[in-house]
Amino acid sequence: MNDATVVRAVDARKSYDGTVALDGVSLDVHEGEVFGLIGPNGAGKTTLVRALTGTADAEGTLELFGDAAGDSDRSRIGLLPQEFGPPERLTARELVAYYGGLYDESLPVDDVLADVGLADDADTWYENLSGGQKRRVCVATALVNDPDVLFLDEPTTGIDPAGRRALWGLLDSLADSGVTVFLTSHSMEEVERLADRVGLLRDGELVAVGTPAELVAEHGGPARFVVAGPDVEAGADPLRDAGFAVEVGTDELVLGDVTPAELGDAVTALADASVGYESLTWTEPTLEDVYLRLTGETFEGTFTPGASAVGAAADGVAGDSDSAPAAEVER
Repeated sequence: MNDATVVRAVDARKSYDGTVALDGVSLDVHEGEVFGLIGPNGAGKTTLVRALTGTADAEGTLELFGDAAGDSDRSRIGLLPQEFGPPERLTARELVAYYGGLYDESLPVDDVLADVGLADDADTWYENLSGGQKRRVCVATALVNDPDVLFLDEPTTGIDPAGRRALWGLLDSLADSGVTVFLTSHSMEEVERLADRVGLLRDGELVAVGTPAELVAEHGGPARFVVAGPDVEAGADPLRDAGFAVEVGTDELVLGDVTPAELGDAVTALADASVGYESLTWTEPTLEDVYLRLTGETFEGTFTPGASAVGAAADGVAGDSDSAPAAEVER
């Protein structure tokens, strides 16, 4: 990544029939940078992508490579929209070849299909591919012109975990080669894994921008220790007496700002009060916590998004080895 600005927005504004979609958005994205844009449905993410690629009008300054977005060289841009429905009675190879034919120069079709993991399914009709395979074909159509900037709106929707990780590796390689990637996603795991910087859009406003680590440090909140079980409420007062801040949830106690060194003290306080539990979970904050705090969204039935023992993950995304460390003890 270098300091050359590839994508630029200054005071971008857009409304639809009186509804504000973009409200003064300003940002710069540099050559070779992966920029992740997150936010709730309706926050304006897709509108911003369309404005930056010149496929929708907006007020303000919107530039690619120093030119007005609508006047930029289209051959240098790869775009994967959130919704994309190509002809279904074409094979994967035919579809990618068709989109490659729209440019004066393009990459070898078979190479692009191999890059997205479809070498063995290149001659399968689009309509007979799985949902994840269809999405990979769509990614291939955005790559076939060998773009210098790549806009991906929810690129891994429907792709299985192995395919998703393979695509992440491909995007890493593209960024390392100098391609700028502008990514929108509801997968906080994906954004935290890929993005050099992240912007959070809420109600058309860019409310936070920074590296994932910076956003987690500033907005993620403290580490949490969760005591789960049907009768754990009895442990609230003993834990408070031991100096812990405790919130009582449904069959759980949530202790905020607990360091690993303090875990033993909490367990001892429970044992001294003869309070049983089914599980103990300690988690550090993640980008998911940042998202929930800044958007005001919550999970039903839990104080502790991101804690594997007490709640389901948002948007079908489960934690794994790339997530923040979690310590869990079962009794």
